[in-house]
Amino acid sequence: MLNNKSSMEKLNWIMSQLRHPETGCPWDLKQTFDSLIPYTIEEAYEVAQAIEDKDYVDLKSELGDLLFQVVFYAQLGKEQSLFDFNDVIDTVCDKLISRHPHVFSDAQFDSEQQIKQNWEKQKAAERNAKNSRSISVLDDIPLAIPAISRAYKIQKRASSVGFDWPDVHGAFDKVSEEIEEVKAELALNIDNTSLKDSDNIDAIADELGDLYFALTNVTRHLGLNPEQVIKAANKKFEKRFRQVEQIASENNADISKTSLYQLDTWWEQAKSQIAKTAEK
Repeated sequence: MLNNKSSMEKLNWIMSQLRHPETGCPWDLKQTFDSLIPYTIEEAYEVAQAIEDKDYVDLKSELGDLLFQVVFYAQLGKEQSLFDFNDVIDTVCDKLISRHPHVFSDAQFDSEQQIKQNWEKQKAAERNAKNSRSISVLDDIPLAIPAISRAYKIQKRASSVGFDWPDVHGAFDKVSEEIEEVKAELALNIDNTSLKDSDNIDAIADELGDLYFALTNVTRHLGLNPEQVIKAANKKFEKRFRQVEQIASENNADISKTSLYQLDTWWEQAKSQIAKTAEK
């Protein structure tokens, strides 16, 4: 009987068996909407990692794991008479059609910018339809996403209603301003080695937050995704630092007892070695 089902029907059937109250899996049976959140986030990150690694065999598997999360939530919704998998599909279909009038109707836009503006307009209309209270353009931006990604989304939403610098130069000037404000708070500390115990550590943290936010805005104005930019920086640093560790090992040196001057020399050596390898 199972072989006669379509792939999606088969997956939904497997899910129903895993949640069968008498013969199902104990682990699956005890899961809730809330308990599944960390697994869903983890699966999404594993999809992203497979794409970044260009491991498309693994990507196929990871996408299946992420799809299973959707099916799991749909099963929970069905059991609680909230919604089922078909409702999920119908909802996203309706949403995609309404947000792409230039594809599914006679609407025409002169630029990609106009398409994006219409997209945000449609999303705002959907928010208004869901909620009768006072609506903010910043509504429904998830709190659970990484802070930098959330800052990026907040800035995009504000920009969609005209609250934005006209170009990247204004955004970059704001970065310079925020750097000076961080410096001003740091200058209040006579002993900069004990900042953790300083009276204005909260003010320093506040100004640093403004600086991160301003840098995110510059990144957005340049058409880049800040999360991807930071991930690339992490990857670059990690690769170089591992090379420094390798050089230290080749010199029979304990990296934790090596002078900063020597470490910086090895850092430059690591950068050079990595660059030469990339050129080959």
